[in-house]
Amino acid sequence: MKQFILLIALLMLACTPRQASQHQAQAATMAQMRFHCDGDTTLINDLLRQGYESGIKDANGLVEFYARKFLGTPYVAHTLEADQEVLTINVHELDCLTFIETLYALTRATLAGRYSWRDYAANIENVRYRGGTMGDYSSRIHYISEWIIDNHVRGNLVEVTPDLPHADYMVKNIDYMSRNPQQYQQLKNDSAMVEKIKRHELRNHRFPYLKRSWLNDKAVKAALRSGDFVTLVTKAEGLDVSHNGIIVVDEKGDPYLLDASMSGGKVMLQSKPLFKYLERSKSNIGIRVFRMMQ
Repeated sequence: MKQFILLIALLMLACTPRQASQHQAQAATMAQMRFHCDGDTTLINDLLRQGYESGIKDANGLVEFYARKFLGTPYVAHTLEADQEVLTINVHELDCLTFIETLYALTRATLAGRYSWRDYAANIENVRYRGGTMGDYSSRIHYISEWIIDNHVRGNLVEVTPDLPHADYMVKNIDYMSRNPQQYQQLKNDSAMVEKIKRHELRNHRFPYLKRSWLNDKAVKAALRSGDFVTLVTKAEGLDVSHNGIIVVDEKGDPYLLDASMSGGKVMLQSKPLFKYLERSKSNIGIRVFRMMQ
């Protein structure tokens, strides 16, 4: 009997891809949903159970706890793309943005005392889409600068960059998508959608950042916490950031990047402190840091 129960459990965890499957969401604010595979809901429920059993009560602690659960998860880009916008649920493949969205959704559900994949899905919609409600492709928040603003206004996140020692500001047009529509499946043959995207882009946007030259400063390192979300600011024209992850502070007080790494092909804890990690990059000129509101 025990062997039979174990076999059923393993079958439930098996990740069999669902081809173009769509589901009506269970939460009141949900529209259609798309799962990567049959094991998604089971894995989410199990993760939420582990989060509850951990006894961790603070947001940063839970963010780091859940991030470590995804170590080794494959990096896969463009998992949100579809012919029509759907709420994609995929915890078996992550890129740098879906990684931090996933950490947010798991942590928010745990803090609220909710332990079902349906609660996770509601929180994914809440953090991914403008105003927390999914519409068409243009309702998804595509730029981190707007993502931070929108989620701050709704009480989800707070940016702490301006409070960091040596914080600076830059002004930039964030309009890469409308100027390069050929690079996006949903834009290259849809001029009307390009215009919708353009309406939400940011012109002369002033935002805070910390120059990478300050990342080894003692006061800066003391201000960073494990479980902080971090995003890498880029000098590329039309873009605000190039990559996202979380900070993990070691016993010496050095911050490291834990991310869904394209170059590493998986979720991983980088081997060098953050200031050394950024030394190898010519395009990434600094960081922004934000936290979940408790």
